[in-house]
Amino acid sequence: PSAVWIGKMLYGIDVRKHGSGNAGATNVFRVLGYKAGIPVLLFDVFKGWLAVQLAIWIPVPGLNPDMLVYVRIGMALAAVLGHVLPVYVGFKGGKGVGTIAGAGIALFPAAILIALAVFVVVLAITHYVSLSSVIAALLFPLVVYFITGVRHPGLIGLSILAAVFIPVTHRKNIRRLLKGEERKISFRPKTTPE
Repeated sequence: PSAVWIGKMLYGIDVRKHGSGNAGATNVFRVLGYKAGIPVLLFDVFKGWLAVQLAIWIPVPGLNPDMLVYVRIGMALAAVLGHVLPVYVGFKGGKGVGTIAGAGIALFPAAILIALAVFVVVLAITHYVSLSSVIAALLFPLVVYFITGVRHPGLIGLSILAAVFIPVTHRKNIRRLLKGEERKISFRPKTTPE
């Protein structure tokens, strides 16, 4: 849980006790600013990517290409679950967007770039990270299937799972958005935690 470790080691702050109380990159941006938020985000993305890549780098004899795809999907799921429910900090982690993006870079690079573009456009217009994440996630399986032409059933299933998983982890944010109570993100440096 990089948000917890970076917050405690470099700032002496447990981000779970500030802002939204979430151990994810968005809350680190909100509480500690971009100097802490960018490394947390990059690490979260990296661990999702690395987990999927390990399945290629560590060869398993007798594994055919189709089976390898399913092993990589399993590694992606393990990384995301480990991020959302980290053993080391009482199973209270982030919402998984960065780690899903990292796994997606390894599995669906073109689709992730399109989803990232959607995320950035929505964020630039609204300044709501949660809304940007949910919209990009909901569009992701459509991008995977219709734009990038992926036809592997496991990968299509994973893209649909991501489109369901991200809104589920953001359900409190969605309720706040509907009530007009969701906080917008600011990328200004922080002098004191919120």
